Amino acid sequence: MLNTLNKRVSCVLLLLAIGYLVLAYQLPTYPYTPVDADVIPKGLGFLLVGLAICLYFAKDSETQEQKARRNIPRKDIGALLAVFAFVFLYITLLEILGFVVTTAIFIFFCSLFLGYRKHITNLIVAILFPLFMYITFTQFLKISLPPSILPF
Repeated sequence: MLNTLNKRVSCVLLLLAIGYLVLAYQLPTYPYTPVDADVIPKGLGFLLVGLAICLYFAKDSETQEQKARRNIPRKDIGALLAVFAFVFLYITLLEILGFVVTTAIFIFFCSLFLGYRKHITNLIVAILFPLFMYITFTQFLKISLPPSILPF
């Protein structure tokens, strides 16, 4: 039944999608909105269910080259764990420092860690991107993001 990697991964993804859908159906509904807040999460959950089912029935035999590519070097595992730590720190500080400050810090230090050495360009992007996203979401889309410790 679970003799290929695709089938094993699809079963894990299906369980993840079902758990995600259970949580998506617990989102509150708002009576006076044309598109409710749960539309996108439910759509993504059903898309993941569909893709997991397609992956289960995919006829892909694994070659030796594909097996060799699955082996991740120890150095890269350390980098993946460090980026995971950056993401965890980002999630932890998001409500405390706000979207703009936390995202700027995350972009700058994560890019620096991953080897980007143009510090001025990195700093400009790390500041302008979160500001652009904050203005887009709060002013144009009317979606509130965690307020910043900055005065705006």
